[in-house]
Amino acid sequence: MAFNFDERIDRRHSDSLKWQKYADRDVLPLWVADTDFRSPACITDALQQRIAHGVFGYGASPTGLIDVVIARMAERYGWQVKAEWLVFLPGIVSGLNLCVRAFTGETQASISPLPIYPPFRHAATQAARPQRLMPMQNTQGRWLPDLAAIASQLDGSERLLMLCNPHNPGGTVYQREELEAQLAFAQRHDLIVCSDEIHCDLILEPGLQHIPFAKLSEDAQQRSITLISPSKTFNIAGLGASLAIIPDPALREKFNYARKGIVPGVDVLALVAAEAAWRDGQAWLDEQLTYLRRNRDRLVEVVAATPGLEMVTPEGTYLGWIDASGLDVASPTLFFERHGLGFSPGRDFGNDQFVRFNFGCTHDLLEEALRRLQLAVQTR
Repeated sequence: MAFNFDERIDRRHSDSLKWQKYADRDVLPLWVADTDFRSPACITDALQQRIAHGVFGYGASPTGLIDVVIARMAERYGWQVKAEWLVFLPGIVSGLNLCVRAFTGETQASISPLPIYPPFRHAATQAARPQRLMPMQNTQGRWLPDLAAIASQLDGSERLLMLCNPHNPGGTVYQREELEAQLAFAQRHDLIVCSDEIHCDLILEPGLQHIPFAKLSEDAQQRSITLISPSKTFNIAGLGASLAIIPDPALREKFNYARKGIVPGVDVLALVAAEAAWRDGQAWLDEQLTYLRRNRDRLVEVVAATPGLEMVTPEGTYLGWIDASGLDVASPTLFFERHGLGFSPGRDFGNDQFVRFNFGCTHDLLEEALRRLQLAVQTR
């Protein structure tokens, strides 16, 4: 089956956060992590059928989606998930915030990698909780956490380790021994683990397989909260369907208590979209991955040939973490914006000399962006 990922859909004058940012400027939006691809027909068909029903009252437990999630975890990862472990959420960000509020007290710290998706750090700031930052290092072309460096900073007040797999923005898909090292770290320091695995379906490197942190062992399962969603994979982030998988009853009770009266349930249409995506969207996803690999390889090729820029090859996600420190400009983000390129600022992730490039776009748009990138560097 063929899907048209080359279709250029005009989002500039729609309700798109991504495209409205530069609606009146000649700047290509390559920042926030949604793609420019039309979601698969299985999702729109399911939504149209639900809308035709015409009644949108409070939704009950989404039994169809529960069955799909359980089957998907078993088939893809060999992880036998139980229905009572699932907690549905309107977004992964709410899950990150709930983990900090549920599992750390006012004087207890979380540990977050750096650089990292900004809500990891915001969750601690907004809850007025301390946080330790664990440096990520470029180790033989892969961004990996420096566990030894962070260990020297700990004082025993730490309660929560926050993990991002695949890593955003670095694109690392953690291998088993790398996850086991983080599990051993969590065991030594008696930490609960919040594992954001929203990009788990977006594995670009042939031969790699996503491994859920909780699947490592019974101990890993009982100390972890796994956050997943079809939103990035199928470009339905605006619908807001996510879930936490929490096997341990005590952790699940704390998590649910922290959300009471604050974090609402999931919209009935979002649940329909999520079920359709995970149940019927695999053929579309397979072709999207092929398309994204081509985009990734082209981006890596051009960056490698551009003086002043460096990047590792992302193993997962559709995000490129580009080191622009060699350009010797005060702000790479503003520099590129002046040349018609709207990247996510590296400062938001923890390093102002980087930019994050969203290559989840059409090949034509990518080529125009790369043309502007090279021209910007040549004329600086």
